[in-house]
This record gives sequence, C-alpha cells and structure tokens, in this order.
Amino acid sequence: MIQKKLLAFLALAIILQGCWPINDGEDDVIIEPFPESYYTPVTMPREAFEVSTTFEAPKSIINSGKIYVKDNFLFINEKNEGFHVFNNSNPENPINIGFIKVLGSSDLAVKGDILYVNNATDLVAIQPNFETQTVSITKRITNTFPQLFSPDGFQYYNLGEDEIIINWVLNDE
Repeated sequence: MIQKKLLAFLALAIILQGCWPINDGEDDVIIEPFPESYYTPVTMPREAFEVSTTFEAPKSIINSGKIYVKDNFLFINEKNEGFHVFNNSNPENPINIGFIKVLGSSDLAVKGDILYVNNATDLVAIQPNFETQTVSITKRITNTFPQLFSPDGFQYYNLGEDEIIINWVLNDE
C-alpha cells in the first residue's frame, strides 16, 4: 500500500514539475516588433471612386492578370486598374480597341452584354458600348468585398470613413 502511495506521489511530482518554469537567467519571452508592409496604399474618396469607371483609349499591357474570352472579345486584366479589350474576331491578329478603367479590379464575369467586375470593395455591373467607346454602370453593390490587401499580405487600418484602397505601391526603401 505504501509503495502505491509513493509511486502515485512520484508520478504527481513529475507531472507538476513541468508546470514550473525553469529560468536560467534569460527571459523566455522574446517580443519582436510587428512586421510592416513594404507597400503603401493608394486611396481615393468614395465619391470620386464611384465615378472613375470609364472607357479609355488602348494602352500597353504592363501588369497582366486574368484573361476572359467572350464571343469575339478578349478581356485582359491590368491588375487593380481595369481591362484591356481586344477584338478577337481574327485570333491570329487581335486588335486592341480600348481599356475599361475599373480601379481595384482583378476579375470579371460576363452574362449577356453585362460585365460583372470587382471594383475594389464594390461589385459593379458594367454595360460597355464598343461602338461609341463608352461604359455605363447599371448596378453597384457597395462594400461587397474587403479592402484590398497589400501584395505582401498586410491589411491597412488607418482609412478614413469614405476612403477606398484602389492599389498598392512599393515603398522606395
């Protein structure tokens, strides 16, 4: 009986020994500073942001994203800026016909003649007219998406109430 009590006591002592910290003179806790992003957000007031979607002259592709094909048109995303539009009726010689500026965009879907695009935090339905080189927003659902994260994965929290992050730029450092 004494042996069982002694064995139980030793087992309890070994288990409880793990609960006490062993300090050899050095702190066990190392506090490192919070990491910071290598990017700075580009912001815009909501009022200006909501009227910024336009049809512009063709321009060069610099930072391409997703590609979408619909009928005789080819849409190539310029990350966070909009979509290059090509007439693709001759796939061996696509013709750059314009650029649809949609700030903060990265993706689109097409149903009929309506483009559904993420416009930074908003989802917009855009009806392009390639003959007149105009676009009209037929519907906007605000705050559908979170603010854009930086390319290195950081979220910016110091925004004003009506500010929208439309892009990120690499710091000069």
